[in-house]
Amino acid sequence: MTQLPAAPEQPEQPAQGALKPSDSSRALYGGKSTRRITVRDIAAAKERGEKWPMLTAYDALTASVFDEAGIPVMLVGDSAGNCHLGYETTVPVTLDEMTMLSAAVVRGTSRALIVGDLPFGSYQEGPVQALRSATRLIKEAGVGAVKLEGGERSHRQIELLVESGIPVMAHIGLTPQSVNAMGYRVQGRGDEAAAQLLRDAKAVQDAGAFAVVLELVPAELAAEVTRVLHIPTVGIGAGPETDAQVLVWTDMLGLTAGRVPKFVKQYVNLREVMAGAARSFAEDVIGGTFPQEEHSVH
Repeated sequence: MTQLPAAPEQPEQPAQGALKPSDSSRALYGGKSTRRITVRDIAAAKERGEKWPMLTAYDALTASVFDEAGIPVMLVGDSAGNCHLGYETTVPVTLDEMTMLSAAVVRGTSRALIVGDLPFGSYQEGPVQALRSATRLIKEAGVGAVKLEGGERSHRQIELLVESGIPVMAHIGLTPQSVNAMGYRVQGRGDEAAAQLLRDAKAVQDAGAFAVVLELVPAELAAEVTRVLHIPTVGIGAGPETDAQVLVWTDMLGLTAGRVPKFVKQYVNLREVMAGAARSFAEDVIGGTFPQEEHSVH
């Protein structure tokens, strides 16, 4: 069996929880790498029944940390609108903003497959507009794939992008760009809604998508979609049976203010850590204890 590329070489004493080379059965995560992950590697992971993690990233510094940690796929999501740009929703995010953020993430990484989000208004007009927008992310930002929302309604856009050589990750279930129409609520409940979600999943697969995000759908329905599709499913609030899991990194690391969705697991409270460090800095400056001699030049 061909060994897939894995994370860059780690120090002799790996961080707690890090995958060791002896754990190489999970080939997408851990070990050494000489090239970037590709959509072919993602397809091979599905065939082996291998689960994999995906995180969002919006800047070179954060992306470099996740790359060193071995995260195989990063999504430059339009969630940057909420997390970094100060918008209330993802709707105002522009293609120019996504291109800039995606380019930064690409520059900060050497191993991960980088997926750039197509923002609202950059593909809804039809396949030609979608191709024009996706081409910008591929050529100007250097991403390895793009993501767009919608199932059956985005079938023609996905088909043209794939025919043009652009890998596409689809996104169904809760689609945040449609917040004004559907709100933030679970999708796929009830027989009719579940049947529509299954049709959407099959439509994006038939159009050539290499993977599909399932957001905020019942775990049982997500498991059924994962079973019937031959492309990987990426869950976010979709239970444990999907092929991969994605989280918004500011949620996962505790930077998001206020309530976070139920499906988020917070691994550390960076907001508290950063606030404490900022207060300590301020107290040192006010009290005259920073800078000291070791922080000065002569």
